[in-house]
Amino acid sequence: MLPQAAQYALDEWRCAALPILQKFTGQTEADWADVRAGYMEGLNRLFPAPEGVTYAHVDLGGVPAMRVTPAQVIDGRTLFYIHGGGYVHGGVQGYRGLAGRYAKALKATVYLPDYRQAPEHPFPTPINDTFAAYRALLDAGVNPRTLTLSGDSAGGAMVVTIMRKARDAGVALPVAGVAISPWANLTHSGASASVRDGIDPLCSTDFLNQLARMFLAGELPTHPDASPIFAEVQGLSPTLIQIGENEVMLSDAIRLAAHLGENRVRTSLEVWPGMFHVWHLFGGLLPEADQALRNAVRFLDDALVLAHNHG
Repeated sequence: MLPQAAQYALDEWRCAALPILQKFTGQTEADWADVRAGYMEGLNRLFPAPEGVTYAHVDLGGVPAMRVTPAQVIDGRTLFYIHGGGYVHGGVQGYRGLAGRYAKALKATVYLPDYRQAPEHPFPTPINDTFAAYRALLDAGVNPRTLTLSGDSAGGAMVVTIMRKARDAGVALPVAGVAISPWANLTHSGASASVRDGIDPLCSTDFLNQLARMFLAGELPTHPDASPIFAEVQGLSPTLIQIGENEVMLSDAIRLAAHLGENRVRTSLEVWPGMFHVWHLFGGLLPEADQALRNAVRFLDDALVLAHNHG
């Protein structure tokens, strides 16, 4: 049983997402840009920005981005945060609350790329935009020893993918990454895709299949850039995966953690009983959201301190 305020926010989140479902089923003639904007307005209303944080729109290598700056930043700390939304319906405006709390707790400047999305810009454009923004941050002078990476859902999968692309391009990796509710396997072959279907209040397997088809636009769901459980992941930075036990993505998040660990990536996995997709958004409304974010910050903080001490 969720606290009353959290249950209300969850119900309202589902209402805010209704136009997305209507767009998929042809019940609305609104274009995707308007559907996304309305959804982001809903998230921003439900999960507002905290006090003591400033927000600005910036450019990262030609990719629009939001910069989130807390009152205190330690030693140039920077967090590159990748929003979710199935590569179709996300946006930075709905993440002012989560990004602001992350920035304050980690004492870091946070950058969120507003990458282009399907169906107008299908695979691999969202991933390429995000990697271009990551490279631009380093080109602008951010010290990789003060750089961390995090993201949720599709953005959680991209935490692994962006580190892989950096490794392969000879670009500096972040000191650590946190993948929140990662959408790690677009084949949805894990047991939870059926066992948890109907339990997760936000994601159904059918909806995820629709998102995957729209994003992939004919590419195979086993492509390593789309599903990191099929990727070569040796040499990546320490990674924390946090997943809700109610999520249809549970099995594949566990599989991603095992895949990383078996390939000698230092990996931590947290499975949160009773939690749903990206419950971290519910900061201040749900104790588990506050605790999960504290754990994420502690993981990144430990990596930053270690990098600083060995600088």
